[in-house]
Amino acid sequence: MGNPQDLAIREITLASDDEIKAAIIALGGLADKDIINQHILNTLMLDIRFQKNQGREEIFQRIKKYGISNFKLKEDQTIDEIIQEVISGDTIFLLDGVDKALSVGSRGWKDRSVAEPITEGVVRGPRDGFTETIRTNTALIRRRIKSPDLRIHGVKVGERTLTDVLLVYLEGVAKQEVVDEVMHRLQRIKIDGVLESGYIEELIEDNPLSPFPQIEHSERPDKVSAAILEGRVAILVDTTPFVLIVPTVFIQFIQASEDYYERFYLGTMVRMVRIIAFLLSVTLPSVYIALTSFHQEMIPTPLALSIAASREGVPFPAIGEAILMELTFEILREAGIRLPRPIGQAVSIVGALVIGEAAVQAGIVSQAMVIIVALTGICSFAIPAFNAAIAGRLLRFPLMILASILGLFGILAGLSVILIHMCGLRSFGVNYFSSVTTVTPQDFKDVIIRKPWWAMLTRPAMITGDTPQRVEPGLKPGPEHNSENKE
Repeated sequence: MGNPQDLAIREITLASDDEIKAAIIALGGLADKDIINQHILNTLMLDIRFQKNQGREEIFQRIKKYGISNFKLKEDQTIDEIIQEVISGDTIFLLDGVDKALSVGSRGWKDRSVAEPITEGVVRGPRDGFTETIRTNTALIRRRIKSPDLRIHGVKVGERTLTDVLLVYLEGVAKQEVVDEVMHRLQRIKIDGVLESGYIEELIEDNPLSPFPQIEHSERPDKVSAAILEGRVAILVDTTPFVLIVPTVFIQFIQASEDYYERFYLGTMVRMVRIIAFLLSVTLPSVYIALTSFHQEMIPTPLALSIAASREGVPFPAIGEAILMELTFEILREAGIRLPRPIGQAVSIVGALVIGEAAVQAGIVSQAMVIIVALTGICSFAIPAFNAAIAGRLLRFPLMILASILGLFGILAGLSVILIHMCGLRSFGVNYFSSVTTVTPQDFKDVIIRKPWWAMLTRPAMITGDTPQRVEPGLKPGPEHNSENKE
């Protein structure tokens, strides 16, 4: 290991008539000092005694059985195993004359406490979120799913980081072929290191060149638990709070956890608003360019005169205005994210107001274009999934160029290509648009319209395994049920 500064080696002599040398090895910062002092050193140096001329192997086994009071204790046979345990935060006990070591669980590094997720806020719902410690994350899932069928399988990814990656699913609910495929894709990864779940996402997705995300990620334990109950597989990566969910369909990026906590009327209405917002965030600037440049006859006369008056004196065509304002808006949004939190929000809002007003006063852009760009940005913020919103922001520019060349026909041609591409995407064997194109009425009850829980009797057929039933029939509440309960 190159004799690092944080490597601690404590040599001791065990209490006996014969001098029996031993050593304790641990990495500072990763191993808990209290565990080492109380459960290893204190026992070996003060409590346990050995008889004269007792064999070294016998002493080793006695220490293993009676000398170390720790739940995690195992023998290591090779140097590689010992080094791996030390790097992981465990403590190694070596006894002179014995060709093996004891690995004692002592991982105790500092980690972030469970707090409310920053990227996925809700008005109603749980406030806890995943942390960077993988065992804390599995505990948050097990707290919600107390089923013995919950399976957690692990694999190490990264030749140098040896990052712990866990697969979490419900046996009998998730399709076994999907579980096997996920494990196969993880095991074939050969990379120097994995520092965040985004590494894994890029290496296991079906179509890496698509702008659309094919794997959902979340830092909400309730959202991940709901996906597992539906039959999906969760991929947990150590050192990151973002958990991957597969297989994924497009409508998942429009849904939010809060849809299922409020009454289904509100959940349905908000979901429809998000769908409209996504469509507007992709097409609104290009539609404005097409109407003002090619199809003025489609605009009502008073509105057309108002737009023409606002564009009087503007030196750029509509496409130039749009690209200039969109780039400015994207720069301001990125600056607001990267700046320190106390001033980032103020800079982004004030910057947008000042620059927009100054650009209009200078005659560089029209007032109508400022309104269109601002409305487009607001619509993109209404999408719960940040990666799906980014896909819409990327596709906005080619649609604007097509609109400036071919008008509405160019927009329709671009949308047709996008739709064909999305219909051809797959996520671990599941079609990306399968939830929208399904012919099963039960599967369509949680797409655009969120049906009440007593009406969603089965899990989605395209992802579930041998247990499709999730709600017993006949649970619809009513006055007759209440009277029966009173009786």
